[in-house]
Amino acid sequence: MTQRYVFGLLVVFVLVLPVFFADVTPLSAATNPEWTQPFPAFRIAGNLYYVGSGDLASYLIATPKGLILINSNLESSPALIRKSVESLGFRFTDIRILLISHAHYDHCAGSAVILRETHAKYYVMDADVPVVQSGGKADFQYGSQPDMLFPPAHVDRVLHDGDHVSLGGVTLTAHLTAGHTRGTTTWTLEENQDGRVLHVVIVGSPNVNPGYKLVDNKVYPQIAADFAHQFAVLASLPCDMFLGAHGGYFGLKEKYQRWKDGDRSAFIDPAGYRAYIEERKQAFEAELRRQSEAKGRRD
Repeated sequence: MTQRYVFGLLVVFVLVLPVFFADVTPLSAATNPEWTQPFPAFRIAGNLYYVGSGDLASYLIATPKGLILINSNLESSPALIRKSVESLGFRFTDIRILLISHAHYDHCAGSAVILRETHAKYYVMDADVPVVQSGGKADFQYGSQPDMLFPPAHVDRVLHDGDHVSLGGVTLTAHLTAGHTRGTTTWTLEENQDGRVLHVVIVGSPNVNPGYKLVDNKVYPQIAADFAHQFAVLASLPCDMFLGAHGGYFGLKEKYQRWKDGDRSAFIDPAGYRAYIEERKQAFEAELRRQSEAKGRRD
């Protein structure tokens, strides 16, 4: 094995690994410092702002009737989110609605604190409600793992696929893109920038986590079908501005640097969106084939 070949393998490993492990795994919070690393709050476009960490994305939508927050992140994240919100000149207690991308602890563990401090209403996709209200115990994959649990929170409105969430003249649409969790939600909305209407897509998660069983999953029998449906939905969505539950999905740091340098269109990336969704779809299909072939050899 040549040195060049070994180096090539290492390069591929380094580039691909973050994509596969961007989502929750039992040790991620301890091993990924970007999850708790402060990141500058900034205006993405129109009334849409970034208020998350170096990788765990949170979004603030400002309306005349109050604020909408997407993702509460870790149990320790509310203080960071509050600081980001207030650095933009908004009041944290003006958050009226709290939404999430999906019911894993890296996106919803801070919800109980935020709800207590703001008295916001909590809206969650129907299939993720039992997970949120049980503090993670109802999760099909991680429910029995103590390090994956989080403080339970009461859900005020149960969402369904295609539901709209409106406040102060702003409307978001909840798209059920299940698989990563049963209720993974991709959010869409429209923003105006320089007289142009932009279609914004905030991807919930298209990732097959390590250990996910796509074949003969007795707890979540339709997991593979749900993933396939998710990719069909994501492919159908018009997208100008590509965002997601993790900054790693859409190149947060690189695009923020461009934004900071004056490129206000840095986050407009329809080609990047299509490429990301296609790559994640191929990764899912490859894992499904691997598991199907392994089952065939056993049978």
